[in-house]
Amino acid sequence: MTLKATPLNNAHRAAGARMVDFGGWDMPVNYGSQIEEHHAVRQDVGMFDVAHMCVVDIKGDNARAFLRHLLANNVDKLQVSGKALYSCMLNPQGYVIDDLIVYFINESWFRLVVNAGTAEKDVAWMQQQDQASNAGLTITQRRDGDNAMALIAVQGPNARAKVWEVIPEAKEVTAEIKPFNVAFAQSAAFGEAMVARTGYTGEDGFEIGVSADKAEQLWNALAAAGVKPAGLGARDTLRLEAGMNLYGQDMDETVNPLDAGLAWTIDLVSERDFIGKAALQTMGQNAQFVGLILREKGGVLRAHQKVIVAGSDATGEITSGTFSPTMQQAIALARVPMGVQVGDTVQVEIRDKKLAASVVKLPFVRNGKILAV
Repeated sequence: MTLKATPLNNAHRAAGARMVDFGGWDMPVNYGSQIEEHHAVRQDVGMFDVAHMCVVDIKGDNARAFLRHLLANNVDKLQVSGKALYSCMLNPQGYVIDDLIVYFINESWFRLVVNAGTAEKDVAWMQQQDQASNAGLTITQRRDGDNAMALIAVQGPNARAKVWEVIPEAKEVTAEIKPFNVAFAQSAAFGEAMVARTGYTGEDGFEIGVSADKAEQLWNALAAAGVKPAGLGARDTLRLEAGMNLYGQDMDETVNPLDAGLAWTIDLVSERDFIGKAALQTMGQNAQFVGLILREKGGVLRAHQKVIVAGSDATGEITSGTFSPTMQQAIALARVPMGVQVGDTVQVEIRDKKLAASVVKLPFVRNGKILAV
């Protein structure tokens, strides 16, 4: 099978990246030291190729009404141009088709960014719902074709300053924007740039969208300015420290989002109906999503390990686990039985051992600071 490649593939290879098959995409896992890449983002600035993710433009007079029904979070929260919202998109059974970010550009134009592995499925689902509702929208994926966009995430405490250095036109439109907002800059060097103050690392920064044919030029300019390239390995340890779900690992089309710690993204309060709402109300929440810190030596926390709760026949399961470079401890995200509380001690089955772990509130790390101890 031929792997798909982002517009930055040549730049990764020129930098000596170790490339891997990531869901059918040829992607960099690291450029030498994953640990150094992780620390660069926490302490300075790093950048990620996220051009395998897919921008989807939804345009038309009925765009807001369509998204009001399509998404579990309420797009009516988006009243100011440039505001962004994180949401799940559910199937009628109440399970997660995908998690995404939606940006409000204007009343007839909303922009979504969806996950790489679900992009084709997502767009097909949106088009199916458009036809079923007679919304009459134009739904356009921007990952492939003549109008393709590429996304680069620049993250870390010095990320914004570095982006302004490389795209000076971006400073005027983004200097005052708050997190989870987007602005557009017309750059002399890179053309129109979408600059969103969002990210997947627990650090401040920008996710930048430019025309695919300008992506390598932008990447190289950022590298020349001292932004350290970082691969999938660091991206995973960073997002896990930040307590952020990964689609396909922490939730998917078999997982109730309430059980995946995503209740804050589900609007069950307003009278608005959305796909999956009735099923979700019927299911309710049946598990808790928590952080774990391993307290005994002898292993590393990994996905699918069993979590044993004292005095209960019910067990939990780790969904994501790693050794935290920032904390120097084994950490995990886990779904555990209702009733487990922060501060409790549980046991995790690691090979033939049962090791103690503490239940902690997420996130573990945010903005360079360790929050869970």
